[in-house]
This record gives sequence, C-alpha cells and structure tokens, in this order.
Amino acid sequence: MSRAAVNRAMVAVVGLFLLVGGVLVLAGGFDLYGRLGLRHPGWWPLTSPDQPLVSVASRTRWTDRDWWWPTVIGVLVLLLAGALWWTFAQLRRSGPAVLQLPAPDNGGVALRLRSRALEQAVEAETGDLPDVLGARVRLVGDQRRPLLRVVVRLRSSGRPDDLLERFHTGPLAHARTSLGLPDLPVDLRLRVATSGRKAEPEPPRVL
Repeated sequence: MSRAAVNRAMVAVVGLFLLVGGVLVLAGGFDLYGRLGLRHPGWWPLTSPDQPLVSVASRTRWTDRDWWWPTVIGVLVLLLAGALWWTFAQLRRSGPAVLQLPAPDNGGVALRLRSRALEQAVEAETGDLPDVLGARVRLVGDQRRPLLRVVVRLRSSGRPDDLLERFHTGPLAHARTSLGLPDLPVDLRLRVATSGRKAEPEPPRVL
C-alpha cells in the first residue's frame, strides 16, 4: 500500500472517530437525549449537561495502584513517539535524494546528481512538448531500483499516442542516458484538459 493510501486511511479513521465523539459530546451537552427522546449509547457517560465526561470514580479508580502512573506515562510516550514518527515520515522523501551517475575511470571521481535536479529537468523538457500544458515528476523507489512518476496535463486537442512517442524519444531517453539506466521504468499518467470540467486522468502507462 502506498504512503498516500495509508495517509488517507489514517486521516479518515481519525476524522470519523473525532466526528462521532464530537456529536456525542454535543448531544449530551445540549441535553438532546432528554429534549428529543433519543437513546444514548450504553457505554457513553455524558448524557446530560450536568455530567462530567469522566466521573470522579473513573478518574481515581486505579490511582492507588503501583502500575497506574507508569502505564499512563508509557502510553502517552508511545502515542507521542508514534505521532512524531508519522510527522517526520511525511517530510521524508519517498525516493532517493541523490543518484549515482556513470563516470569513466578517472581516479575514483564519483558523479552524483540530486534527484530534484533530475525531476526539474524532466518536467521542463516534458512541458516544452507540443500540446502539453504542464508536467509533474517524482523519482521514487531506491538507489538501485528507481521509478520515475510523471503526470502530464495534455490539451484536449492533443493526441496521447503522439505525446507518448515524443516523451519516449525525448525526456525519457535523455533521463535514461544521463543515469545510465536504459531500462528506467516510468509510470506516466495523462490528464486531458477539457473545457467546462476538471481534467480526467487516463490509466497509467509503464514504459
């Protein structure tokens, strides 16, 4: 499962949990159960405006146990660590930051290329192709098995087959030659710009 799918699933679960909890809190705070004759969930403690969300008995039930506070602190630390890990994972690139370029044997000199520089070069060259309104490029995978993901916005009058041929012989061929990877895979997605409605993505094509 991709990072984007995991993020969407996590946001959906957290959002649904907060929505349900907020509705139940508002229902108890405004006394909707009594006013409208609604049945509250049996496990929900807040059923009227005068009730606290967590009762005194619940708050002090295990405070005299030796394991209580270490458990509370441990759970909070784990939640904080998980939240920080998830945050930093979003900031980290999904692909290699630097690529090793092929170089002749000239005294051990290593040539390296920033992935963002390659992405910008492919974006610029793809954007200059006929009938192309714009392009977004991302390099994903790892150092040994990189994958180029390209999203191209094509004019409604453009021909996808012509674009594929020009992209294959132009930006893609140049990227493969520069990296020394003649079989560099590409996930190419076309979005045809149509007047009056949003661009519809075409199925991805792997070259």
